[in-house]
Amino acid sequence: MPYADEYLFKNVQTSINTIFIDFCVFQSKLELVTGTPASCMDLQLFSVSDKFLQKLDDNEALLGSYAVDDDCRIHVIDRSGAQTGEFTDLSKVEKYEMAEDAYDKRTDSARSFLKKKKVGRFNEEESSRREAEQAKREEEEKTASAAIAVGSRCQVHVAGQPTKIGTVMFVGTAEFKPGYWVGVKYDEPLGKNDGSVSGKRYFECQAKYGAFVKPTAVTVGDFPEEDYGLDEM
Repeated sequence: MPYADEYLFKNVQTSINTIFIDFCVFQSKLELVTGTPASCMDLQLFSVSDKFLQKLDDNEALLGSYAVDDDCRIHVIDRSGAQTGEFTDLSKVEKYEMAEDAYDKRTDSARSFLKKKKVGRFNEEESSRREAEQAKREEEEKTASAAIAVGSRCQVHVAGQPTKIGTVMFVGTAEFKPGYWVGVKYDEPLGKNDGSVSGKRYFECQAKYGAFVKPTAVTVGDFPEEDYGLDEM
């Protein structure tokens, strides 16, 4: 559907300059205001009472040859498609798609370059090493989590953070990230949540008292809850 510029030229003054202006020159001036190419304009003239009068379609006429009066309106319809998102909305653009096997055979592609340089997943030796490290880490986490029971008192050591004491509330896998996790309710508000992550609840506690850490960061033992005197005034 063509774009219509409703606001342009609310007031057209019938002076000597506008009456005797060449219609093509007038369209060029409108192009500077609307951004619509003169060759793609359809112009309509409306009266002061906003009644349609006529189309302005004679490129060889003078503007004064039309019934242009003070406060009339010229309605510009853009047929170029530029104002409708035709050239900016990528969803309307037909895209070229190449079959996976055809792309894999190309020698001038980014994938081909990565294969030649053995970068990322194309470095089989590095990928195997990372997979082995990941498997070893997961096995360590699984073994550590098996030794942690819900309800146990614990101490949490996370690199770069102070040691925290709390109670184990959850042990197992979770939806927010892969691997094994331990949900802890801290004795102090040093956590990040209330036992839930992304709307999924794993245990109950007050806000800022809950956290999830890796099993290898948890030490289970006799860690009595300290009395911070918060109930005394």
